[in-house]
Amino acid sequence: MCPGEHLPTPDSGRRRFLSGAITAIQGAIGATLAFLLGGAVVAPVFGRRRSTWWPAAALDDLADNEPTPVAIRVTREDGYRQVVERQVVFLVKTGATEVTALSSTCTHLGCRVSWNADDQTLKCPCHGGVFDRTGAVKAGPPPKPLARLQARVDGEQVLVEL
Repeated sequence: MCPGEHLPTPDSGRRRFLSGAITAIQGAIGATLAFLLGGAVVAPVFGRRRSTWWPAAALDDLADNEPTPVAIRVTREDGYRQVVERQVVFLVKTGATEVTALSSTCTHLGCRVSWNADDQTLKCPCHGGVFDRTGAVKAGPPPKPLARLQARVDGEQVLVEL
């Protein structure tokens, strides 16, 4: 045996084993976190938004240039049960077959707006938001116009995409 050379002790084998085990566990935890976080970041890009065209109203039932409130019953699967939601939209007929759909949810705090035929505005009862017939903000605190929804005419039926 040379001077300065150490003999292997039983503890050095255990230390090497424990060091390797800890490194393997840390690697497994890191890989799991990378997989979960990577999936959370990338999933919305590859996920599809499910949307469906729902029958809203007959074209002949809509007045020209006047928002007409329409309640649409939307059925969705929620786990093992079926949930029926009622969504109110405003349909504005602007031509023979042109229809615009506006959300009835105020962009300020989410209250439901209603059509006031006297002054030709959509009004929010909560904080005084006022919108014109196209959904543009005329007064009050709403930061942006009412959301526009996709609408199309199929024969005599108006369909809205929700």
